Amino acid sequence: MVNRNPVIVGTGLSDYPKAPHLDALGHHILATQRALADCGLTKRDIDGFFCAATDFAEPENAGTLVEYLGINPRWFDDTAIGGSAFEFHVQHAMAAIAAGMCETVLIVYGSDLYTKMGNNPNFGGKEPGAKVPGALQFESPWGNTLIGAYAMAAQRHMHEYGTTSEQLAAIAVACRKHAQLNPNAMYRKPLSVADVVNSRMIADPLHLFDCCVVSDGGGALIITTEERARDLKQPPVHILGAANAVTHWNVSQMPDFTTTGAARSGAEAFAMAGLTPDDIDTVQLYDSFTITALLMLEDLGFCKKGEGGPFAASGALELGGRLPMNTEGGALSSCHPGQRGIFLLIEAVRQLRGQGGEAQVKDAEFALACGSGGWLSAIGTVILGKGRP
Repeated sequence: MVNRNPVIVGTGLSDYPKAPHLDALGHHILATQRALADCGLTKRDIDGFFCAATDFAEPENAGTLVEYLGINPRWFDDTAIGGSAFEFHVQHAMAAIAAGMCETVLIVYGSDLYTKMGNNPNFGGKEPGAKVPGALQFESPWGNTLIGAYAMAAQRHMHEYGTTSEQLAAIAVACRKHAQLNPNAMYRKPLSVADVVNSRMIADPLHLFDCCVVSDGGGALIITTEERARDLKQPPVHILGAANAVTHWNVSQMPDFTTTGAARSGAEAFAMAGLTPDDIDTVQLYDSFTITALLMLEDLGFCKKGEGGPFAASGALELGGRLPMNTEGGALSSCHPGQRGIFLLIEAVRQLRGQGGEAQVKDAEFALACGSGGWLSAIGTVILGKGRP
């Protein structure tokens, strides 16, 4: 019987954090080329295609990407749920491969967000009086912004559990220490807790350095069967568990500001993998803001609810600590080109392959990647292993 267990065999990053020579389509293409070269496959081997580019008004929409790449997929998925789309894609790819609907999957993302913003000072603006659909109409009149949603979560967590700005800052400091080991990271200057809490307030209680960078960049993953992987260049990284949870979309509909869908997706992914949080050697968590990562740490079971602040402040998230997090610098220091979930998966693979360089987590056997889309809305959790438990 053919072994259809899904494994990751190829990864590729496009140029980041600033790449004025590439548009979004170029990032998709370059990341794909590098992922194929990484594992020794060609685009003719790809029969499953996954991406999060769905806007048909844009030149890098999913249909155009398939045409441009010259891929004729048997399985096509353009699920777009924000930054966690790629963790959702992994779950979908597992199911498609297990069912025999496809053999070898490409998951790809690319964005020229930083360059596009720099070339258009009005980028992202809305026309005055523009119609606001759905539940967002109840938030829009009050001027709530994206960061405002996360600030409300942070304020509530502080109110309920006594979390401090200094504890949130420890997350940014850990990510910056790891970014200093990544020559491609956007920000590599040393950062202290004092630097974070004394930086400009953006949305109380979140300061400038509690917020992610804006960058260009792209990434690609190639997933195939364990059977097929035996002939390829890289040691396979096993997909042990994957689950998702969508609890709301607009923040006004969030059931509990201190709990995300990671509580459900994490529990389901761990059950599928046959592992517990104690088995995980490194985590790659969505850190759009420091509060995002803190909520995930708690909801995934790495510490109890309300104890994320002291856990971060203990140094546990730094290399050499209990749970090194975002070992290439994360969104807080390395890159965030709009949707970051694919970078979490790529870094987890790098760690399990033992290719982390100065940022390598010693004896890493199991890694977890958890992405967040929307306003802490759509959470995808993936557990990877160097082998199977």
